[in-house]
Amino acid sequence: MDYKIDGLDAKAVIESRERYGSNQLTPQESEGFWDKLKGNFKDPIILILVVALVINVTLAVLGFAEWYEGVGIALAVVLATVVATLSEHKNESAFQKLQEEASQIKNKVFRDGGIHEINIDDIVVGDCVLLQPGDKIPADGSIVFGEVKVSQASLTGEADDVTKTAAPVGVKIEQDLTGPHAVFRGTVISDGEAVMEVGMVGDKSMYGQLAKELASDDRQSPLQVKLSKLAGGISTFGYIGATVIALSFMFKKILIDHDFVLSSAMAYITNWQVFIHDAVTALILAIIIVVVAVPEGLPMMIAIVLSLNMRKLLGDNILVRKLIGIETSGSLNILFSDKTGTITKGQLEAVQFINGNSQAYPTFKEIPGKLASLLALGVTQNSSSVRSIDENGAEQIIGGNLTERALLKFIDAEHGETLNTKVKNIIPFNSSRKFSATQVTGDTDLTLVKGAPEIILQRCRYYYDENGNQVELDDRSAISEKIDELAGQAMRIIAIAASEEDITGDDLPAELNLVGFIGMRDEIRKESVAAIREAQMAGIQVVMITGDRRETATAIAREAGLLKGKRDVVLSSAELNQMSNEQLEKVLPDLRVVERALPTDKSRLVQIAQSMNLVVGMTGDGVNDAPALKRADVGFAMGSGTEIAKDAGDIVILDDNFSSIAKSVLYGRTIFNSIRKFIVFQLTVNVSAILIASLGPFFGFDLPLTVIQLLWVNLVMDTLAALAFGGEAALARYMQEKPKRRDESIINRDMWSSILTNGIVIALFSIVFLTYAPVKDYFHSEAAFLTGFFAFFVFLNNFNKFNARTDEINLFSHILENKGFLKVVGLIFVVQVSFTYFGGEILRTVALTGKEWIFVVLLSTLIIPVDLARKGIRDLRYGISYRMREVAKARAEHAATKE
Repeated sequence: MDYKIDGLDAKAVIESRERYGSNQLTPQESEGFWDKLKGNFKDPIILILVVALVINVTLAVLGFAEWYEGVGIALAVVLATVVATLSEHKNESAFQKLQEEASQIKNKVFRDGGIHEINIDDIVVGDCVLLQPGDKIPADGSIVFGEVKVSQASLTGEADDVTKTAAPVGVKIEQDLTGPHAVFRGTVISDGEAVMEVGMVGDKSMYGQLAKELASDDRQSPLQVKLSKLAGGISTFGYIGATVIALSFMFKKILIDHDFVLSSAMAYITNWQVFIHDAVTALILAIIIVVVAVPEGLPMMIAIVLSLNMRKLLGDNILVRKLIGIETSGSLNILFSDKTGTITKGQLEAVQFINGNSQAYPTFKEIPGKLASLLALGVTQNSSSVRSIDENGAEQIIGGNLTERALLKFIDAEHGETLNTKVKNIIPFNSSRKFSATQVTGDTDLTLVKGAPEIILQRCRYYYDENGNQVELDDRSAISEKIDELAGQAMRIIAIAASEEDITGDDLPAELNLVGFIGMRDEIRKESVAAIREAQMAGIQVVMITGDRRETATAIAREAGLLKGKRDVVLSSAELNQMSNEQLEKVLPDLRVVERALPTDKSRLVQIAQSMNLVVGMTGDGVNDAPALKRADVGFAMGSGTEIAKDAGDIVILDDNFSSIAKSVLYGRTIFNSIRKFIVFQLTVNVSAILIASLGPFFGFDLPLTVIQLLWVNLVMDTLAALAFGGEAALARYMQEKPKRRDESIINRDMWSSILTNGIVIALFSIVFLTYAPVKDYFHSEAAFLTGFFAFFVFLNNFNKFNARTDEINLFSHILENKGFLKVVGLIFVVQVSFTYFGGEILRTVALTGKEWIFVVLLSTLIIPVDLARKGIRDLRYGISYRMREVAKARAEHAATKE
């Protein structure tokens, strides 16, 4: 559509920017490092450690504890908070930067006699901006041409659209949200087309003034909620356990050690120095249990895993806007996917024109002159797309949707330039109307219409022949057969018509004259076929939603691998709306295609699927897709889509490719599995440490591991373990597992088997190490023996990382794809050995000989054959490996849905 607007030239742009300022908003002040650090000190886990620190310092002042234990706890508190704060601050900054880089908004601006796509920050006062459905308004200003409906929800919170029209010449525009002519930054065009003149930019705009008050979405994901509950449950267990163990310790000292003789017990109690010493030991033991049980590494795990995977995701054209999205995507049961640009290439090409006499023309140049002029008029003037010149001087087509750009490309540029018409009225296209219309005056007075053939054809009494004359349309069956033939070849058909009647309201003229039909082809992405098959094998039901007619939709669905069996269902929007919710619930498991779909169909499908306890994914790119994207458990917005769709989505698929959606699912499952591996490792450490600390006194060791040693084990090893497991590779076999249920526990039966078996075995190995005389005699001193035990416990758990990272018998499966894992394991060995030489009295360590080190390392490897035996027994029980059993179950469930 030609608006005849020259716009500002380069000099005027510079002058406007110098006078009125830039359109760039001042960045919002995010929580700084020190504020985050202060907030982290209020974390319940840290507060528990602080309480333990106060008690320990008090005991040290009274002479019942060593001073360095308090210093150690203090350092642990500082280390935990500083590391967490640094990680959080760095991740948040990187995340915001990636989002800013990948979400730059461009607007269509008239400048230097043409229309150009300009970054939102480069817009200045006086610019004329073309506004089309889905565009986010870049600045405050007023409408100078056209009429639009605007969603002002971002400023007012009101869901209803507001109509904005062109202001009469000389009328002063008030910057009032209720005004009929003023438009505001941050609001979104939901319907219509218009040109606005920018009047206020940057921080001076209403959006800029409110920006500081805008809050981000900080909702917790289901996984975060589950982890928080798990951490809370473990901590509660620790508190109760610490109390019970402290009381048990005192029960041993008072009664068991005195053979339950009351007189001896009372004598012990009256010896207040000994009694207080043992009571203090019981208190320290309780502190140790709490320190061990508190899972301070668990909340940090999600941040580290997401941080390590964020750039990988962006490298695969996946921009995570809300962390909840990537976590939940791994649990998808059903995915409603758009066809155009997602399953297909999104590169529509007009390949054929059919006139009213069913005669085909492969190119525009072959169409006879008069008919070609009518077609060019109907396409160029009834379109949101415009021709433009890019910065390199090459012609480009911008604005509008894929269909309009393909239609305009089919028309020779010369025909568009020779037309001398003026737009009088328009009815913009939307998926409910399924047509658009433009009334023009000038060299010709016509209403130009394009849209779905079944909508247009029913009002056509005549068609234009080769000479532009009206001929009665009497052979509709031949036209219908031709349309069906093209649709069967997976072509999209657009009807072009004209009328001498004016536009009234939002309806078509009563009588139309057919210009013809244009057939457009959009090739299936080859990678989409494989990705759909992969998603189906992952237990995800894929449903294609399209505005195409049934013949086109089914042809594409078969080619994409969506329609295979007799039970597969294809529904039209009309059929869908005739069904009750109960009927739709019965059909949904077999539904594969929805044709001639409306935006409201998407929201209803999401609602029905969620009522069946399914985890739902939805793709979308248009304004009307936003409600469904927001309602879905995971909204996948297309990178080429409207800004309102991107705002509503959780994940932006930058290349609009279905294979990227499948990768999102894979990464979601990878993150979930990485967190599970970390939980297995950490809880095994906790179980073994609690058992040793609680049973040690009954075997003659009041404190087998000191507070400082356990802080090292629990804080430093857990943090490094998060880095080790956070880099796990995204394995294709994860896509052969069935989706995780909404209510599925993080810890499954096999994980509990690993945690309890290895935790108990590590504790038993440790007790044997402490009590078996030949082991003690192997070391050159008592201090060396206790140092050896400390190293033995750390090495046992370090080797157990190999058991925790895979549920397979082959511990080295894909290990080189996570090089960070081997580095972390090696680093822990190096640091532990170094600590024994430099720890001294604080860590209760001394130097060991080479022979003693070899002895400790060899003994600590025993945990590996123990877990291999556990896995072997597990697999023998089912006659198949655990992994193959899980895959077989998923495939059986997938096959059952196809029968």
